[in-house]
Amino acid sequence: MWRRRAAHSDAAAAAIELLHCASLVHDDLPCFDDASTRRGKPSVHRAFGEPLAVLVGDGLIVLAFETLTRAAAGRPARMIPLLLSIGSAVGAPAGIVAGQAWECEPQLDLARYQRAKTGALFVAATAMGAAAAGADHVPWHRLGERLGEAYQVADDIRDVAGRPADLGKPVGRDQELGRPNAVLALGLDGAIARLRRLVADAVGSIPSCPGAAPLQELILAETKRFLPEELSRRAA
Repeated sequence: MWRRRAAHSDAAAAAIELLHCASLVHDDLPCFDDASTRRGKPSVHRAFGEPLAVLVGDGLIVLAFETLTRAAAGRPARMIPLLLSIGSAVGAPAGIVAGQAWECEPQLDLARYQRAKTGALFVAATAMGAAAAGADHVPWHRLGERLGEAYQVADDIRDVAGRPADLGKPVGRDQELGRPNAVLALGLDGAIARLRRLVADAVGSIPSCPGAAPLQELILAETKRFLPEELSRRAA
């Protein structure tokens, strides 16, 4: 039984990472961020051309669902909540696709945009871990929502105050392309304050479970890791 549950959770984690990578490939395309590098290397469209980059992203999305389906095929009842969770995280009206579409709008709600573009995938990560174990996944949604929004705010801060060598991608792209950014909307101190509130809310929303305390410590440590060193103390 334990091995079966581990297989489900492993497949869910792999599917989420495949979708994450797909979103990065598409986000780097000239029609969106037109990023020349990703993780310190040429972005896919710069290395292999735009048509192949589009197809790579599409292929990764399909592979994510295939990976999850293969692992859960022996237990269809377990597969349904997993597929629904990951599908809603990627599609519309509140998934990655919707978040990317918000970037095309002249005006938007920053929090709603960040919940869709980034938070949706974090919700899938927290919810699918519970669903893979056969537990109620609903109590884990708030943790994912807050973590996702916090991560996006931290990423916005890095885009303004980070260095390309540290991040492995260009910086200053949000302002250059007119993209929504928490720092541009709230100021640097305002964005850091928002990040602190979101992280505190995330830590406080963890359902009662074995390992809750180490998870809280991990979230606080990751918050500092995702900020430039000179700013991490301001978010402590």
